[in-house]
Amino acid sequence: MNALTINGRVETVSDDPDALLVDVLRDDLKLTGTKLVCGSGVCGACTVLLDGVPVVSCLMPVNAAVGKSVVTVEGIGARKLHPVQKAFMALDALQCGFCTPGFIVEAAAFHDKWRHTQANATPARDEIAAALSGHLCRCGAYDNILRAVAQACTGDFDGDAIASPRIEAREKVTGAAKYTADIDCEGRLEGLILRSRSAHARIDHLDLKPALAIPGVAAAVSLLGDDRIISFVGEPIAAVAAKDRKTAQEALAAIRIVSESLPAVVGFDAERKPDARIVFAGSHKTPGNVSEGADVPAAWQMKMRRRAAARGAKEVAGAIQTARDAQDPLLVETIFRTATQSHTCLEPHATVAHFDGDQLTVHASTQAVFELKDRIAKRFKLKTENVRIIAEHVGGGFGSKSTVGMETIAAVALSREASAPVRVVYDRHEELTVTGYRPASQIAIALLPSQDGKLKALSMAAYADTGTSVNSTVAMLARFIYPSRLKHLVDHDVISHLPPGAPFRAPGGPQMAFALEQAVDEAALRLNVDPIALRKRWDPDPNRQRLYDWAASLDLWRNASKTPKTGRYRRGVGVATGSWLYIWQPGSKVQLGIKSGRIVASTAVQDMGQGIRTVIANTVAREFGLDPAEIEVRIGDSRLPEGPGSGGSRTTASIVPSILLAVKKLKAAIEQKTRHTPVTSSNVLWRELIAASSDMRVSAERPEDSTQTAPGVRSPLRGVMGSVFGWMLRHASHRVIGAGVPSSVQMVEVEVDTWLGHVRVLDVRVGIAVGRIIAPVLARSQVAGAVIQGIGYALYEGREIDDKTGDILTTNLEEYRIPGISDTPMIEVHFDEGGFEHVPGGGIGLGEVGTVPTSAAIANAIRHAIGVRPQQAPIRPDRLVAMLRTAA
Repeated sequence: MNALTINGRVETVSDDPDALLVDVLRDDLKLTGTKLVCGSGVCGACTVLLDGVPVVSCLMPVNAAVGKSVVTVEGIGARKLHPVQKAFMALDALQCGFCTPGFIVEAAAFHDKWRHTQANATPARDEIAAALSGHLCRCGAYDNILRAVAQACTGDFDGDAIASPRIEAREKVTGAAKYTADIDCEGRLEGLILRSRSAHARIDHLDLKPALAIPGVAAAVSLLGDDRIISFVGEPIAAVAAKDRKTAQEALAAIRIVSESLPAVVGFDAERKPDARIVFAGSHKTPGNVSEGADVPAAWQMKMRRRAAARGAKEVAGAIQTARDAQDPLLVETIFRTATQSHTCLEPHATVAHFDGDQLTVHASTQAVFELKDRIAKRFKLKTENVRIIAEHVGGGFGSKSTVGMETIAAVALSREASAPVRVVYDRHEELTVTGYRPASQIAIALLPSQDGKLKALSMAAYADTGTSVNSTVAMLARFIYPSRLKHLVDHDVISHLPPGAPFRAPGGPQMAFALEQAVDEAALRLNVDPIALRKRWDPDPNRQRLYDWAASLDLWRNASKTPKTGRYRRGVGVATGSWLYIWQPGSKVQLGIKSGRIVASTAVQDMGQGIRTVIANTVAREFGLDPAEIEVRIGDSRLPEGPGSGGSRTTASIVPSILLAVKKLKAAIEQKTRHTPVTSSNVLWRELIAASSDMRVSAERPEDSTQTAPGVRSPLRGVMGSVFGWMLRHASHRVIGAGVPSSVQMVEVEVDTWLGHVRVLDVRVGIAVGRIIAPVLARSQVAGAVIQGIGYALYEGREIDDKTGDILTTNLEEYRIPGISDTPMIEVHFDEGGFEHVPGGGIGLGEVGTVPTSAAIANAIRHAIGVRPQQAPIRPDRLVAMLRTAA
């Protein structure tokens, strides 16, 4: 055994030469603030100080730290919060918080060195970005992180006073927040999953006995379906639980398999060949769902699923063909392609399951605490009341954690088999290959303006590379913007032997906007009309009309013509519009109570960084004239009243109306018990009445919206097809699409290096119309993060596959590039808070709509800068240089 000093204490640690410092800190010493994300030194989440120098602990053998001093995030500001921690809290320089400890450690070291040499001078934004360039944040909190470190270095947070707009900020900046992978309990086993190396095969024989014979292995279970068919590389075959990860790996290697290889169809292009095989032939599997809602009825057309929405399909085709034959210069006809985007949650998919008799407790990284309880009970034939789901903190999901994942299925099955707690945590390879993705797409669009500048016809045929999933809705989303009498929209799911896609923040939206918004931009050029003015002409939505006026008034737009268009570096400004759906979840409940003179708000919802704890606290506090810190918020537990899932931007829209109704009930109960006349103005009196009140509880369920809407605000689900879809969504998916369309207009300035093909996003202006903003600072953070993800989609991100074997090639965070802190532009957000007065509380969710138009705005800015239109995303340097050469 070896000794080293950790956070000022001498600790005895393992002398195993293979032991890594991160594992010793987390597993042996329970210092779980240090996070394991990439395992390759790329993301920075595991950063600690070694003799005062930041190092990544996932690459450091613990023996290399012997005799040295190690400081983890728990040791930063242990007695008194460090100025960087206070700055992160005050400026909301975090969201889900999983990457935050690593940032805190590195930023504190930078701060201390800076203050020692530069006193209270302000470091430049580029200097801070360079110092923190080894850290990644998938939520995209970079802009606030840069501001927080700068202000800490100037001495703004040297004092003791600290306030944060985010309820749980202190837990996250100190490393105290517990995520699923941090959960430990007595006798806990480690679970691992054996995965297929073939894209298509039949398992004829599976022998688990050799694995069970290994000392330290407690359980092994089959994860095969009844048909025993493998449909993609990485599909689960079996799982084992052992005393530690090393033993579990040995057990996986011992499992004996006899299989028969079957012909595989891998990838987007292969499946569309005339002689390609049908993927689901002979299989009884239920395909995955890449959309947020119910699987929309669709017809199988050979090897693809096809859905169409049309207003005069023959007329559309006729009008476009006539324009094509006449070589009408106004006809915009292009094919756009977008790549596969991986969710890349920094907190891996993880589950800890434990049976206590017939009672099952599951700690899960999930976006649906309450729904997960029912789904697990159904799958394992358990009583619903005997299943409890806990998700205290969730480190990002973006749609990939919306259902019962295989990590949960394996953990529960192994725990039941072993009669012991079992933890299953995916590594980064699994995270980037089998947890879902935004499907790649090919979109053929034809947009025809009339000679008088109106939108005459629109046709969009979208093909989505969904793997073993279905229900892509790329073209369908074009129904909700730019109304036209002639509109033909068709979606195709291209099925192949690849892992299933999954919903990803505004599923289908960025792909649709990348094509449609570039086509509209091109139409404006051909009509010689200002692109904002053309959108304002074609788009009658009242929310977006106000946003168009705001965008047109910006100096960035007024001065766009002055940007340099010659020389190596050229600048351009682009604009794009995005829309989403206003969704809420019926049955969502909130319980308000008074306990020991304090208001307690409870609901079985989860917070994965969007700030629902704060939304709840702010809403209750405002109604009683209290400070949000005076409200105790209880979430993340399925035993609480039913709460909504986090997907489709429905959480706030489901919770706030329930809170407001519960507040009315609680006020009436307080007045009745205290025999007090109704309180109408005195906030101080409410505080006194609450403090003096006996314990009580009330609850309320999400009410229906008012039928009275502002002029021009209607439900997007009009007509017979819309009504049918709305009925299906409510009864099959437990969701409602309400009146009004969440909207965003974004303006982007870019600089293009025409020699090297590098694109730098300089400035982003975002207009958002989602009604009343409940937590303004957190809302701004979420929008900025959505923009960062949109930048990644436009410029960097693309999952690569081996089209012969079906192997995913981008399996780590070096090969799969997401935006870093140095990629962060200046971001300004404008909230238009009207348009949703018919919703109780006046506001809805904004997580999706903020990312829809970003990639299109960037593409339009590039077109403005260099005169060539990008047709493929990501807009990589090699593609951009090739575009310039072709244009020359």
